[in-house]
Amino acid sequence: MKNERISEFLVERLAAGDFPSAVYLAAQNGEVVYQDALGNAVVEPELIEAKLDTIYDVASLTKVLVTGLLAAIAIERGDLDPNQPIGTILSEFHGSVHGDLTVNLLAMHTSGLPAWKPFYLFVDHPDEILDEIARTLPTDSEGGVIYSDLNFITLAAVLERIYDAELDELFRREIAEPLGLADTMFRPPAELRGRIAASEKGNEYERLMCIHSEFLAPTVEGGGVRTFRDKVIWGEVHDGNAYYMGGAAGHAGLFSTAEDVFKIVLQFLPKHTQLLKPETCDLFRTNFTHQMNEDRSFAFQLASTKDSTAGTSLPPQSFGHNGFTGTSLWIDPENDRVFVLLTNRTHAHPLPFENINGVRRSFHNIATELLDNES
Repeated sequence: MKNERISEFLVERLAAGDFPSAVYLAAQNGEVVYQDALGNAVVEPELIEAKLDTIYDVASLTKVLVTGLLAAIAIERGDLDPNQPIGTILSEFHGSVHGDLTVNLLAMHTSGLPAWKPFYLFVDHPDEILDEIARTLPTDSEGGVIYSDLNFITLAAVLERIYDAELDELFRREIAEPLGLADTMFRPPAELRGRIAASEKGNEYERLMCIHSEFLAPTVEGGGVRTFRDKVIWGEVHDGNAYYMGGAAGHAGLFSTAEDVFKIVLQFLPKHTQLLKPETCDLFRTNFTHQMNEDRSFAFQLASTKDSTAGTSLPPQSFGHNGFTGTSLWIDPENDRVFVLLTNRTHAHPLPFENINGVRRSFHNIATELLDNES
């Protein structure tokens, strides 16, 4: 049901221009307690109101909802050894400087791979991306955490190679169909566009990132598939690499509703999971990066990380993830709670986009207080 206090808080942030729409969900003991849809999912080229079943580009939530979960399933089945060097699975990495990296290092973002690289500027075909990652020099992380899209692009490739299937097919077969997810997919069909929240007009943010990182000269004009779009990105993935890779990638590309995200998130909780053994869920709440610059479990950040978006009310072993488009999810395993907040902060907003981490923290704090009072 709608909660006035949460909804009023988010309406204030809508009015402040943080994002044009938001759909939230707070759940306890496997049941949704609060949910609401606010604002407009599309502002341009037309006005479409957000609803509970609005579909969002969840961006980097793909890392946990798809790639991380599939990797955990593969490990549990014995199909994947988390400590096996990936160079023995991916021929592109055999003999490379990254050949000894393991699934665990990728999943915990301790591989030393850099955070990001615009592969559409470096290779002539998406099939060459793995070769490009293999020859990309590691970042001097001094053994710390570097949150990196490259880790999960590579991890998805490992899964595709061991199962001889594309990532979207693995997701459909292993997650979407068993859970009955009607509104979660890569590459949403055109007939669903009216239900999808829109994103940025063009890829101006990413183009400027390329210039700032000196991957692109300021005078170069982009256009076409290989570089930057100039239309409102609506119904197709916002992330440039995922778009170049055909819309389905290990780090981004998933579209979903708040309720479907919740159904997947339940798989990370031992009392509710249908896809994993309860003990496997310990992977997601265990801190594997003690004394590093960030506390990370398998695929997730932990609330004990300094300045995490969990807020001050979630226990330290809570785990969660953010998405660039304005999405987030956090899971409190101690109190069996789930918090999902989907926004489209990149839509109808001039650069720079709003940093909504404070909104995320406040949402969790308010929702936690309300749930405590319900208990």
